Amino acid sequence: MGTSIILGLLIIAIGAFCQSSSYVPINKIKNWSWESYWIIQGVFAWLILPFLGMLLAVPAGHTVGELFSSASSFNIWMTILFGVLWGVGGLTFGLSMRYLGVALGQSIALGTCAGLGTVMGPGLLNMFFPEMHALESLTFSVILGVVVTLIGIAIIGVAGGMKSATLSEEEKKKAVKDFNFPKGIVIALLAGFMSGCFNVGLEFGKDINFPETGEMFRTLPATFLVTLGGFCTNAIYCLWQNHKNKTWGDYAKKEVWVNNLLFCFLAGALWYSQFFGLSLGRSFFEKGGTMDVLAFCILMAFNVTFSNVWGIILKEWKGCSKKTIAVLVCGLIILVFSTFLPQLI
Repeated sequence: MGTSIILGLLIIAIGAFCQSSSYVPINKIKNWSWESYWIIQGVFAWLILPFLGMLLAVPAGHTVGELFSSASSFNIWMTILFGVLWGVGGLTFGLSMRYLGVALGQSIALGTCAGLGTVMGPGLLNMFFPEMHALESLTFSVILGVVVTLIGIAIIGVAGGMKSATLSEEEKKKAVKDFNFPKGIVIALLAGFMSGCFNVGLEFGKDINFPETGEMFRTLPATFLVTLGGFCTNAIYCLWQNHKNKTWGDYAKKEVWVNNLLFCFLAGALWYSQFFGLSLGRSFFEKGGTMDVLAFCILMAFNVTFSNVWGIILKEWKGCSKKTIAVLVCGLIILVFSTFLPQLI
């Protein structure tokens, strides 16, 4: 395995670790309802930071307006559209962790996202632009990498089911306040399916660039458009929840604004780091090669691995049997192996 590939994987892994840590600061937010802190952290995660990241793809002498005016309007709107759809996944993603916890919620949702996101991108591109032969990127190595990733996720899901079956209701609530395995698993699968639209959006927007843009920054404009679409979805839902639950007063609690803004910013910055790291990491892979195509899937695999590390730290698996923990560790090992597998074929 070449040095450049190892470096690319390391950068993606760092981004994944940051993302998996992004929900920890949320625990420090005080006296705000879920819908209030979710949309405020989204302002940082999906608007401000992606916009600043996009500026790195605008060379000196050019402007953001010039970037979008020179790009295909169809590709721009398709990128935003899949961002809107991804927003549904992001919304339910938060709910999946509410009912399953950080470890299991992220494992199921991100695992589904990893597989579908990798396959859906080339599939839909081929539908709209058959002349690009996008399906040719889904080689045996790519499909095998996705399958092994999904096997690892499935094993972690089994561990989650074992956890649900062996713990008492009191123990479940102690680890995860609103634990509900049946409800959580349905929401997590929906979150994973819709979240896969993120990679589809990146595929449609991958050519929204200037010729002079550095390789490591080339996906950042598309990332901004996808998160912009996702922000719209989440903002509509959260503001509706503010109205429904009469929680508009959250924003008037001046005594917690400094604390809550700080931790919302930290959560948003950590979350955005995954896609900033993905853009930088992919630049070390051969363009259009197996590792490049699998980069999104690899990111999700790392996300799941680190989210379960946090789950252990936060004692979400406390009280489980040694057998359950062994199944969990087995799934994590397979996930890590899946990120290197394509280079071994």
